[in-house]
Amino acid sequence: MRRYTGILMVIFLFVSAFAQAQILGKKIYPSGWVLGPTVAYQYQTKSFLKASFWGLTEVGYADYIKIDAGANFTWHDSKTHVIPELSVTYYPSTVLIWPFVEAEVTPYTVTPKVGVGIFNLFELGFGYGWSLQEKKRLGAIKGFNFSVALSLPLNFNL
Repeated sequence: MRRYTGILMVIFLFVSAFAQAQILGKKIYPSGWVLGPTVAYQYQTKSFLKASFWGLTEVGYADYIKIDAGANFTWHDSKTHVIPELSVTYYPSTVLIWPFVEAEVTPYTVTPKVGVGIFNLFELGFGYGWSLQEKKRLGAIKGFNFSVALSLPLNFNL
């Protein structure tokens, strides 16, 4: 039960940040959001191909938050396994290299990560995942995590 309390606290903090950004009216983009797909490779006990869709918004001067929802795909014993995932990423500055802090949650694991990205297009992330439960026929997904992601913003205009 304590695990879920921590996850709920993180979600509450990010929702509060979004609400504050909307109240302050700090919008750098016409809609307030930049949207796009991401394709990534991740290793955490097993290799995963990740496909997701994200939304990025400004929450303060040069601070951004990205919400990412998608699926992790892996192959084991000649079967495809699909694991849904939700992640929230905080970018504390906006220079060429964007450092970030991220929290990923699936039904089977929770993984905090840190990393760097070039703008929001190419990212390298490192973290450690804790198993919430084992996936049937796949086992526990836990331990050190490494990911490489490529994102494509669809509605970004200079």
